[in-house]
Amino acid sequence: MQIDWLTVAAQIVNFLVLVWLLQRFLYRPITNAMARREVRIESRLAEAKDARAEVEAEAERLREKREETEASREEMLSEARQEAADLRKELEDDLRKAMEARRKTWEDHLEDERDDFAARLRQRAGHQVVDIVGRVLKDYAGSDLAGQVAGTFADRLADLDDGARDKLTTAAERADGPVRVESSLTLKPGARSKITRAIHEFIAPDLEVEYQEDDDLLLGVRLTIGEQTVEWSATRFLSRLETTLDEVIEGSGRHRPDRAASSG
Repeated sequence: MQIDWLTVAAQIVNFLVLVWLLQRFLYRPITNAMARREVRIESRLAEAKDARAEVEAEAERLREKREETEASREEMLSEARQEAADLRKELEDDLRKAMEARRKTWEDHLEDERDDFAARLRQRAGHQVVDIVGRVLKDYAGSDLAGQVAGTFADRLADLDDGARDKLTTAAERADGPVRVESSLTLKPGARSKITRAIHEFIAPDLEVEYQEDDDLLLGVRLTIGEQTVEWSATRFLSRLETTLDEVIEGSGRHRPDRAASSG
């Protein structure tokens, strides 16, 4: 077989031309396109990686923020629970104090009511005693007792101090009319004479004496000269007793708050 080298050479040249043409117009554009695409892909991958990193960073920030929020919420809940507990304790203390104060006020009120009732009872009992004594004395105020009262009154005139006697003497000197002697019972002439002699002897002589009766006087005699008065009677003593009884009861009532304050 004979080889045609010219044909072979021509085919080789044709092949090389074809390779160059393919390289020039096909492979290189494709390679360049693939390279550019690879660059774009790498760029997008880098962008995606950056975006993923950013997303992961944002997610981490959100997670940290959520953890901070959870911690803050727990702290706020704990503070709220503590404040609620403190407020409840404060309200319970205030309620207990208010109840204690109300109980103390109620006890003081009851004690005051009890003391007032006891004071009124003592006062009423004292007045009853005075009234009973007065009735008993009035029941036993016979004529003989009236004479003894007249004698006692004459003795009282004799025992007057100088100041009281001087006042009665001065009043007698200024008197225009008779002096007045009042008694609870009708005095016999002997009893009247005894009192008249005492007036003339110890106050002023030649005084005209007028005798009257006064039912308010209990076992007693009252001498009135002008504005001056001398009286000796059971009524006077009972009135003093009643006044003293009232003063003692009222005084004990005024001192009760001081004792309560000192005991508190």
